[in-house]
This record gives sequence, structure tokens and C-alpha cells, in this order.
Amino acid sequence: MNDELDAPDLALVQRAVDLVRQRGNGRANTVAAAARATDGRVVAGMNVYHFTGGPCAELVVLGMAASEGLERLEIIVAVADGERGILAPCGRCRQILFDYQPGIRVIVTAGGAARAVGITDLLPNANRWSAASGTLPAEPPA
Repeated sequence: MNDELDAPDLALVQRAVDLVRQRGNGRANTVAAAARATDGRVVAGMNVYHFTGGPCAELVVLGMAASEGLERLEIIVAVADGERGILAPCGRCRQILFDYQPGIRVIVTAGGAARAVGITDLLPNANRWSAASGTLPAEPPA
């Protein structure tokens, strides 16, 4: 799969950049994420920092997608405030994205350039969790 970003991917990054610039406050809300569903609809949200582990922006976006009835997300990006730019998901977010959206691509930076990679590339040899079956070895990618 080509990992270069196309125009819709770049627009998704810009959506997150605009949100963190507009709503980021440097305290509790410092990261914005945006995701595109397979039908083209986009959802975006902000993190809620808290020392107890408040939700990351990616998790807020998963909740927003669920509230909009978007079952399959195809791509997601998180952007930090200030000069930090695009952020790769933390370990918890990687696992949750893997469990709930196993086919999702994630926009990350490598060598100064943004590219999209599959969540399985960010979490190789993972175990998948589900409410119905608990933790099981992941199915091999199709």
C-alpha cells in the first residue's frame, strides 16, 4: 500500500492543525485529532489532559465517530500544539485503534515527512481484545 499522502489526507491533517490552533489552550487541550470514515465523512476532537490519564485526542475521535454512526474509519492523524506537529499515537491509543479499527491507517512523520501507515505497522505481533472474547492472538493481515 502506498504510504504517501494524497489531497484528502493532507486536508485531514489541516483539519487537525486548524482545530488545535483554534481550540488548544496549552493546558488541558493540547492535541487535536481528525479521522476520515470510509464514506468520506470526517470527525475531529481534542484531548483532555489529566494526570490520571485523561483521553488522548485519538480516543475522543473514536467516541465522536461512534456518536455519528461511523463504524469504519480509514485514516487518523493527531497534531500537537506549538511546534510539535504530527504525533504518533501513544501505546494505549495504538492498542485501542488496533482493537476497534484494525484496518485504519495512521498519519505519522518519519525523516521529517508525513506518511500513512497501517496500525499493524505501529503495533506488530499484537494481541487483539474484544468485549466478547477478551484477548486473543490477532488474525494475520488479509
